Amino acid sequence: MFKLVVVGGKLRGKEFILNDGDNIIGRAADCDHSVPVEGISKKHLRLTVNGETAFAEDLGSSNGTLVNGKIIKKITIKDGDKIALPNLILQVVYVLEKKTIIKKKVSRAGDDEDDDSYDELKQVEPMPENLLGKPIWLFKYKVMPIVYGFNERYEWAALVGILLFIFIAITITLTILPVLRDSKLLLIKEIALRGKQYAAEVDHLNSAHLREKNLDLIRTDFLEGTDAEGVQSYKLYDMEGRVYRPLQSLNTIVNDPFSVDALKFYKTESNQDKEVIQSLSGNQIGIARAIRAHDNKMGRDVVVAVITIIFSPSSLAREASNNSKAYLESLITAGMVAIIFFGILYYMTIRPFDEIRFQIEAVLRGRQKELTSNTLFKEIHPLRNTINSILTRIKELQNTDGGEVQSQEEDGPYLRTLKEFMEGAQGPILILNSEKVIQNINPEAEDLIGIRENASAGQSLLDTARDQGFAATIIDLCDKSANNEGSNQKEGYQIGGKDMSINVVALVGKDKFAKGFYITFVKS
Repeated sequence: MFKLVVVGGKLRGKEFILNDGDNIIGRAADCDHSVPVEGISKKHLRLTVNGETAFAEDLGSSNGTLVNGKIIKKITIKDGDKIALPNLILQVVYVLEKKTIIKKKVSRAGDDEDDDSYDELKQVEPMPENLLGKPIWLFKYKVMPIVYGFNERYEWAALVGILLFIFIAITITLTILPVLRDSKLLLIKEIALRGKQYAAEVDHLNSAHLREKNLDLIRTDFLEGTDAEGVQSYKLYDMEGRVYRPLQSLNTIVNDPFSVDALKFYKTESNQDKEVIQSLSGNQIGIARAIRAHDNKMGRDVVVAVITIIFSPSSLAREASNNSKAYLESLITAGMVAIIFFGILYYMTIRPFDEIRFQIEAVLRGRQKELTSNTLFKEIHPLRNTINSILTRIKELQNTDGGEVQSQEEDGPYLRTLKEFMEGAQGPILILNSEKVIQNINPEAEDLIGIRENASAGQSLLDTARDQGFAATIIDLCDKSANNEGSNQKEGYQIGGKDMSINVVALVGKDKFAKGFYITFVKS
């Protein structure tokens, strides 16, 4: 009986029992063994078991299958062989007995073997004793796991954009709003001072009349009309709440909340020398003052009335509007700067990974010996060293098995051959080199896809094509043809309102790598 044990990658420790006959492995749910790992094709690999013999066959996967470090199409596999899929390494195990005892080896210091139950990413270092190290430790092991959890549900680029927006909003709120709030408080103080002057004027003009009950002589006309800017309403009333002014409210009882509260406040004798200044709803300010006069019978000053004024000046409304406008302008300006900053951060981050990806392909094709970089990114150095070790091991396995690492052939002679084919052919034709860079486009193809050869030669198809879906379709067909020994791959696509069939053939060199891609467009 054969089985597969995952010894590397995301599903480390998982086992797949292979049945006699065909066993389809892939990402699709209807496969015999579904492996939901990114990079694995829907139907990636077929393993055929025939008694004590087993065969592995790649089913035209996008990223290919490696057995013991070699890309394969179909091969016999045996106990101990390692099958490498994207993000996954499977070891072939031939079980002689139905019942076996599996013992896990515990890694010791200096031991090169991996412990299947050991996950370095989840290891928590002891908290340091120094004061600087403790907040860093708390941030790394308490805060960042929450962010990592979000990163498992959202793409890295989207998550960085969201965090950057939150950072901008919090920064603007903590820096701009206090300034705006202080300017509003200063304006309120100025308005309150004006209100206190109005209240003092009412006291000065009317205290004697109120003491003598000469109500007809009371003057409050300066609180009415256009001269009293910002005065929304006022009330002059006695300690029983009976209104003296304005005349339209004469002899009524005060019932607005601010006046009622002021009357209660001044019935306490210790409060009668104080002025009340209160911010009300809707950018309103309330001013209250007790009017005192000398009582000859009692021989002291007593409260004879209360004046309350409610201000709602237009300057407060303008200030609120200006504050909102200033906040939005700051947020928009910071957002525009953040977009530029995000672009810089995004492309600076992905560039080293693109560099590694291209250099891996160059090393595998014999164009260079190992991965190098001029980018100063020390955190990625361990990854580059690990990849160099893997590539060295692959070369060693190839040499051990009698394989020869062939140097990479140049694309030039093959591309010239494809161009000769194009010159003698009919219909729209596009030629890409091994890196999917545009080499030639005939006039029919220029008119069809809207790309001119003289303006796009030497550029990536992804960077040149206006329709990214069109470019991605061609790139995918190129990969499929290259992985299937140059066989024709085709797919329907609507170009310029026309239903077309895109046909891609890879010209494979002696080193088994694609040297160029010949793409034709046929009307469906």
